[in-house]
This record gives sequence, structure tokens and C-alpha cells, in this order.
Amino acid sequence: MDIAYIPSPSTGVIHLGPVPLRGYAFCIIIGVFAAVWLGNRRWIARGGRTGTVADIAVWAVPFGLVGGRLYHVITDYELYFGEGRDWVNAFKIWEGGLGIWGAVALGAVGAWIGCRRRGIPLPAWADALAPGLAVAQAIGRWGNWFNQELYGKPTDLPWALKIDADPGIGRIAGTYHPTFLYESLWCLGVAALVIWADRRFTLGHGRAFALYVAAYTAGRFWTEYLRVDDAHHLLGLRLNGWTSIVLFLAAVAYMIISAKRRPGRETVVEPAAAEDGPDAAPFVKGDKAAKAEGAAGKPAAKPVKELSRKPVKKPGEKPAAAPAAPSGDATTGAAGDASADKPGKKL
Repeated sequence: MDIAYIPSPSTGVIHLGPVPLRGYAFCIIIGVFAAVWLGNRRWIARGGRTGTVADIAVWAVPFGLVGGRLYHVITDYELYFGEGRDWVNAFKIWEGGLGIWGAVALGAVGAWIGCRRRGIPLPAWADALAPGLAVAQAIGRWGNWFNQELYGKPTDLPWALKIDADPGIGRIAGTYHPTFLYESLWCLGVAALVIWADRRFTLGHGRAFALYVAAYTAGRFWTEYLRVDDAHHLLGLRLNGWTSIVLFLAAVAYMIISAKRRPGRETVVEPAAAEDGPDAAPFVKGDKAAKAEGAAGKPAAKPVKELSRKPVKKPGEKPAAAPAAPSGDATTGAAGDASADKPGKKL
């Protein structure tokens, strides 16, 4: 008898009149907004302009969606092109099926195009976006919960996921490991790790993004081991497991080589923002810094009374006596006589 378990939604679609609101698509959209919001904050902190991350995301997101779908369809082609299958279903992205590897790969192509148009180095933009990508994946994984897919092996743990039977696709009712939840929590941990490491070690030149890839693939290898959905195997290991291993090694190698060849972090990530000059400081540093440094980003001007030290002559007032001469001239009076006693002293 199951004491506790995580229930699955009875449906992944909510109809608002004639408009269907699909849980999977909703999670993807929320994840994209979260990634852009967090990436924008990090980009501004590194000296970039507000809105640049969103402008480049306009290129990266569509490319990423196409790439993610292509990877899924190619690696699971029998679901769409096998006997009795309808190839038109390959275009029904709202029914689930996005490969993160294809999404990142083709999304990087779109980001490269957007960065080229803005004169921005792609590695710097990727570093700013890396934690946001992990957060987006954490949110997007809940789309699998709505679709009752990609769960793990049977289990009777208190946090097991209850799956309903569906003879049409061969789904058997039972309680299984909620791999979507495992990966979601892991991705949040990856985001926190990248943010911490970026602050602690001042990562640059794509190393924050490489850390995200290495950390994510380490967790993905484990969740792949738990999953029981159909997948291609190579030498007894799921295809995504091998992909995780290759990408993990590549990311670690990149971090090591990059740190030796290009240590430190980029000083300028967006040339257009640097050309704006110190006048843009109030938008980056805030009102307090703007007041302290002046509108032009320079120290505030001295008070007027300190700039004018010459006494102001009043009407009818006699000119002030000239200061005593620095010698023993008799015309200087007593002051001159006093100084004459010590001919070697300079005033």
C-alpha cells in the first residue's frame, strides 16, 4: 500500500474557451522568461546594456526550439516514422519532446548571429546567461510532469510519482521515480553553483557556461540511468548517457585550457555600452552613486565659497596693506627689522 506519492495531473491541457493552454508549453515559456530576466541582471552587472540579452534571445530561442525538436525526432525517429506512425506528429512540439543537447547547440548558433549583429563576444553573453539556462531547465522539466513522461524505475518511496495507465502508448500504471523532479532540483543547484563560482573565481571567456555544462551533465547522467522510457543504447548505455559523458569531458577540458590561455574576465563585454561613457553611470550604479560622483561620473564640484578665496572689496574701504617683504628692507618697518637680525633665515 502506498502511504504517499506525488500525483500526476489528470490532463496536461486546460481549455480557456476555444484556446488550449498546455502545461508543457507553459513551462517552457515561463522558463524562457526566467532565463532572460536573470541573464539581463548579470549582463548589466558586467557592464552591458539593458535589453541586450532579450534582443539576442530573440535569435537564440527559436533556433533552440528547432534544435531541441530535431534532436528528439532524430534520436527517437521510430516514434514518428515507424510502422503505423504519423510523421506529422513530429511537428507537434506541444505534446512534449525536446532534446536539451540540440536546443543548446542550435540555440548557440542563433545566439552567435545575434551577438555578431551587436558586436558582442558570444562567450561573455553565454557566461551571463548560464545560470538562467539552468533555471529555465528546472522550470521546463515540470512540463514532463504534466505529460506523465520521462519517469524513472518503479519505486515505493514516499515521493514516488503516480502514473496513470495509457494502453495507447503502452504506459503502465504504478509509482515511479520522479526523474523530472530530480533533474529540476539538480538544475537549481547548478544555477546556484555557477553564480557562486562566478563571484568567487571571476569566471570569464565562456568558463561559467562550461561549468554549467559540466555540472548539468553530471546530474543528467544519473537521471538517465533511472529512466525506463524507450531509448537507443550503445554498449549497454543510453545514448543520452554517452552524450553526457562526452560533453562533461569537453566542458572540463575547455575550462582548463581557457584558464591557461585567457585568464581573468573580459573588461568590456559590450563596446556600445562602453562608448556611452560615464553618463550612463546612473543607470548602472544607481542614484546614490550618481549623486556622489556627479552627473558625469566625476567627483562632485567643490563648494563655491572654497573656490573664491580673494576678499571682496567693499565700497569706500581702503586697500589692504601689502604683506611684508621677505627681506630686511628698512621700508618694511618692524617686521623687516626683526628679519634683518637673522640674515640667513628664509621666510
